Amino acid sequence: MSYQVLARKWRPSNFSEVAGQAHVLKALINALDNERLHHAYLFCGTRGVGKTTLARVLAKCLNCETGVTSDPCGQCNSCLAIKEGRFLDLIEVDAASRTKVEDTRELLENVQYSPSAGRFKVYLIDEVHMLSNHSFNALLKTLEEPPPHVKFLFATTEPKKLPVTILSRCLQFNLKPLAPKIIVDALVKILEKEKFAYDAESLWDIAAAADGSMRDALTLLDQGISFCEGQIRVDDIREMLGVPDKQQSFNILEAIAAKSASNALEIIEKIAETSPDFVSLLDNLLSTFHRLAIAKILPNSIDNDLGDKEQVLKLSEQFLSEDLQLYYQMGAKARSDLQSSQDYRSAFEMLILRMIVFSPIEETNASRETVANQKKKLKQTQSSNHVSQNESQASREAQELKEPSLTDAGIAYPHRNNTAGPKSQQTLRSQNAVVLDTNKEWLSVYSKLNLNGLLENVLSNAELIKRLGKDYYFKLDENVATVYNKEMLPKLSSILSSFLGFEVSVHVDMCSKVHDTPSKVSRRLKKEARDDLVKSFEQDSNVQKVLSHFSGKISTDSVLPLKE
Repeated sequence: MSYQVLARKWRPSNFSEVAGQAHVLKALINALDNERLHHAYLFCGTRGVGKTTLARVLAKCLNCETGVTSDPCGQCNSCLAIKEGRFLDLIEVDAASRTKVEDTRELLENVQYSPSAGRFKVYLIDEVHMLSNHSFNALLKTLEEPPPHVKFLFATTEPKKLPVTILSRCLQFNLKPLAPKIIVDALVKILEKEKFAYDAESLWDIAAAADGSMRDALTLLDQGISFCEGQIRVDDIREMLGVPDKQQSFNILEAIAAKSASNALEIIEKIAETSPDFVSLLDNLLSTFHRLAIAKILPNSIDNDLGDKEQVLKLSEQFLSEDLQLYYQMGAKARSDLQSSQDYRSAFEMLILRMIVFSPIEETNASRETVANQKKKLKQTQSSNHVSQNESQASREAQELKEPSLTDAGIAYPHRNNTAGPKSQQTLRSQNAVVLDTNKEWLSVYSKLNLNGLLENVLSNAELIKRLGKDYYFKLDENVATVYNKEMLPKLSSILSSFLGFEVSVHVDMCSKVHDTPSKVSRRLKKEARDDLVKSFEQDSNVQKVLSHFSGKISTDSVLPLKE
């Protein structure tokens, strides 16, 4: 006995067996039950979502011997003949092989004749968009006013290629790609009827690979049964599909959270040994980023269909919500680049490294080894302006002697009272408060803040403009506007309040030109340090001897500090 593939064996024979497409089923069932039948139906959708299946079930409903019904009996001669493909009044046409106008005219010659066995003569034209323009023109008049015993059922994957004149004469139903859960539920029912052992996680991998197509899922299931020798196992299915172990995906995410490039590359190297599909791996990471983002906001809404709920919740604690949004956006944009790349592994590694090291202020993070030089230069700058600073400080303290203490909104600044002398006020101020009135003081304060993620990105590109009481006004470089939103203001205010020791309010305005921000100062100091290094190297006597002897020249791009 010949074997029948699962996609044909388990093709739905009535509407109740169709997986998904509830919006289409509801319209068809109501039309049949109320006998509001149109003469032309157009089913649109991607491959394997049920277009031809629905058309055949509709043909059964129209010609069942029990009458026009939404629930055909499946036992009468008409239902059995349609199921077996031998019903004379169901004319199935493959438009891809009959595109000529002569074929369409020959098809329409018999339209006027009554059905020989059924109630309606049904013309099912698959891939109807393949017909030529002349064929469509020949079909127009009959399609608009067919005989009462004729029904047209069209199926196509590309409705945009159909003339508007055809679309306007049909009831159009757009079938959606099936959700993975719908596919998994259908596969479970089939495997239970076929009496094959399986594990749920392998079915989810098959559903993901099917990409919304039930036929593709059943074809992969057929292949999996043969590959796994009758027992669907997740390891074998992943080997067959080229999909890496889900735990390896979690390991990559943990490496990203830990900012460990070495661990990430080591994991990718192990994955590459199994010749995986890196596009599927990226899709898996994006799906996990989505679940992690939801877990950060609504932990109780995370399901446990894959048995990884606890792992997702634990991993979500290692990321900031802002970073998850950023990583998802980076991965989504990199997907097209990955598909067009000649070396999938290299493109994937570059994406993961970008996630690990990405930051518009990476210069600040990468130059931590030069912090000592930065502080030294700041001290030199402060020393050179020592006199002017003392004068401005004395002027400010004199002004504070005349003003009352500021205690509004619960803020107690350590101003001297009228009886305190200058020396006692200066001592009190140095013990209980951090001076932050100017941008120069902000540059010094920034290096002492404990920041990370997008908040570090924002503040490092901000310049302090002024302070009015408890309000601090900053200008933000609009080059980093994409990573800033107003929801960050409470966090920025909280960070600054915690450092200063009293509650403050931060205000941020976008500006096309900012001058001395922590990020710019850090880059400038690093450049100056490198220029000094290059100059010192060029003036070295030994270097000059080598250049003179070999008539060479220095490649300044290769001159780097030892720590780099």
